[in-house]
Amino acid sequence: MFNTLSGRFLVLTILFVMLAEVLIFVPSVARFREDYLLARLERAQIASLVLLADDMIAPELEQELLENAEVYNVVLRRNEMRQLMLSSPLPAPIAATYDLREVPPAKLIGDAMMQLRNGEDEIIRVIGNPTRAAGLLIEVTMDAAPLRAAMLDYGLRILWLSALISAVTAGLLFFAVRRMMVLPIRYVVTHMKEYAAAPEDVRHIINPRTKVRELRDAELALQSLQTQLTGALRQKDRLAQLGGAVAKVSHDLRNILTTAQLFADTMERSKDPRVQRAAPKLVNSISRAVNLCEATLAFGKAEEPPPKLARHPLYDLVEEVFDNERIAATDCAITYVNEVPPAQIIRCDSEQLLRILGNLVRNARQAIASTGAPGTVTVHADENEAAWTITVADTGPGLPPKAREALFQAFQGSFTKGGTGLGLVIAAELARGHGGTLTLESSDDSGTVFLLTLPRGESGLAA
Repeated sequence: MFNTLSGRFLVLTILFVMLAEVLIFVPSVARFREDYLLARLERAQIASLVLLADDMIAPELEQELLENAEVYNVVLRRNEMRQLMLSSPLPAPIAATYDLREVPPAKLIGDAMMQLRNGEDEIIRVIGNPTRAAGLLIEVTMDAAPLRAAMLDYGLRILWLSALISAVTAGLLFFAVRRMMVLPIRYVVTHMKEYAAAPEDVRHIINPRTKVRELRDAELALQSLQTQLTGALRQKDRLAQLGGAVAKVSHDLRNILTTAQLFADTMERSKDPRVQRAAPKLVNSISRAVNLCEATLAFGKAEEPPPKLARHPLYDLVEEVFDNERIAATDCAITYVNEVPPAQIIRCDSEQLLRILGNLVRNARQAIASTGAPGTVTVHADENEAAWTITVADTGPGLPPKAREALFQAFQGSFTKGGTGLGLVIAAELARGHGGTLTLESSDDSGTVFLLTLPRGESGLAA
């Protein structure tokens, strides 16, 4: 119970109410003591007035008056004269004197606490002002034991009343907190557990019902989160199914296109002028379709294998990429510039780095070719103590704004007609596998620059 929110509220409420009652108890007991002593002074004054009316009273009557007032002696000061009005033998010497005339509250509280702690029977003197201006001063001597007993009885009644108030208040607060906070929180937790068990089931999305503003805001936020997550999971399932279907179609289509490419190669050897003119275009179209299928299959894999790092000359890798592009596009007036230092060695997976640079250079070539004007593709490399940096720049028209917004998103970041945008997505994923990054450095009318950064250490490598 004490580990629950309502249980802790119950315990804290009892403690706080008891603390408040203790703070009230001390001045209450001091006030009770003051009233008790003032009452004894008033009784003594009444008894002394009887003597003033008839100064020849019997000793028995005088003793009865003192017993009714619960005092031993009464001294009344009137007209600057101090008179012993009533007297009886004292059983013990006077132990303390208390003056109730204009006494500060702190003094009253201190005297009351001292009275409670002192358990010995003793005689005390009490001084006060007579009621109704019946004199200048009244003084009595009395036994302190009845006073202490009355104070203890009053204190116990206060404590029992405090305990009852604490129990009632704590119980009310317990049920209030349970109804207003604990039950709504349990409702939210129950829905979270049910939703976690079957997030695709919309019946488990929470329906806000509490009227407490803060808890209702939490329920609304949870409802929005669950709704968005359910939609995202459904979309993910549909995309996964679609991806599986596309991968199967691409695999079969690639085999078909490979066969068609063999027939196209045979057609190129034909002596028919019309076939010779059409064959290169057919070969290029089939090659693009094969590349698209291969890119789709590569992207559809669950994950890329981790890079197998080794030391490779970067200049040779760049030249290999350039050679492939020169063979793929012989009709474009494009100049390939390799500014990599011939002696520079880079630690990487050569196959994956060829794919990264191949995608970047191919995109640069296609961007220049779309203008119909000559252009240049330049690869530059540099290194420092932390990383290798490779830039791929072209003199093409630059990326359109729409392509920049979704540059590394599959099927959205393409800047060529009919493209899929998978090349940059795959290149960025391979760069992350090396622990590096692929970013767009700049893109405007003068061309586009991509920056590839690969760390020299192994701490950033993906597992």
